[in-house]
Amino acid sequence: MQYRAPRWLPGGHLQTIWPALFSRQHDGPPPAWTRERWDTPDGDFIDVDFLANAPAGAPLLVLFHGLEGDRSSHSSVAFASAARARGWAMALPHFRGCSGELNRAPRAYHSGDFEEVGWILSRLRERHAAPLIVAGVSLGGNALMRWAEEAGHAAAQVASAVCSICSPIDLAAAGAAIDRGFNKQVYARRFLRTMIPKALRKLQQHPGLFDGERLKRASTIYEFDNLFTAPLHGFSNTEDYWTRAAAKPHLHRIRIPALVLNARNDPFVPGHSLPHAAEVGAYVTLWQPGHGGHVGFPAGPLPGHLLTMPEQVCDWLSKQR
Repeated sequence: MQYRAPRWLPGGHLQTIWPALFSRQHDGPPPAWTRERWDTPDGDFIDVDFLANAPAGAPLLVLFHGLEGDRSSHSSVAFASAARARGWAMALPHFRGCSGELNRAPRAYHSGDFEEVGWILSRLRERHAAPLIVAGVSLGGNALMRWAEEAGHAAAQVASAVCSICSPIDLAAAGAAIDRGFNKQVYARRFLRTMIPKALRKLQQHPGLFDGERLKRASTIYEFDNLFTAPLHGFSNTEDYWTRAAAKPHLHRIRIPALVLNARNDPFVPGHSLPHAAEVGAYVTLWQPGHGGHVGFPAGPLPGHLLTMPEQVCDWLSKQR
């Protein structure tokens, strides 16, 4: 696997921001989707989108999106394009509250949501003849790796291989990085712009769930997680959440082929926090190119396209089947 950033787009910030806004995300027409709503065991729901017109009996790629992502995210579109070109089926589960409609329960989603990931994958496996090939972007990749770690050998009955892409597998390091300087002003502010209003709508559903006035004043991911994410999902505070939800300390427990992809110039997944080969065990492959930004990996002449990384990830996943 190889990746080289184009000379016209240097640096991790540009390789993160430009692809999300301007680079070509798909070949041919935009991917079309069909949607299913699934009732969850706790009385809530999630929406799962399926790539339309996939051939019967095709391999199924499952993609878990990142923080505040959905099927329109540039990485979702690029992976759908790559899957379609291979004749694969694809499922894109939306984490709770991310499909355009607020979920019902007094909870949302989080980076260590491995039980939800496991329930989703088990349902998809029940309806598909062969084990799944699964990837997760950023937050979704960390949650996916936590599932693989917790499932151990049993994961092979569900998935043939998994991949995390630009995931904050050391959540404390990533959280500290995104809350500083330029990152705070650009990336953290962008996430909070949707996360805070969504959380306040959750408070209208469930009065008294958290301190809404304090949440309105949150200016960092740390503060948001301390007031909302951690207490709503069984963690005592941000430190407890970031420690217990992080995938990095448990990568050695994975017992199916797993690819952990992180660009070393990712603005908010610091290169120094990435795992070394001795830390991960025999089932895990590390791919840590020097460039690519956060879920960027642009290629080709200006304005670039986003297909190289999804194609290489799909190539790797396919070889593990």
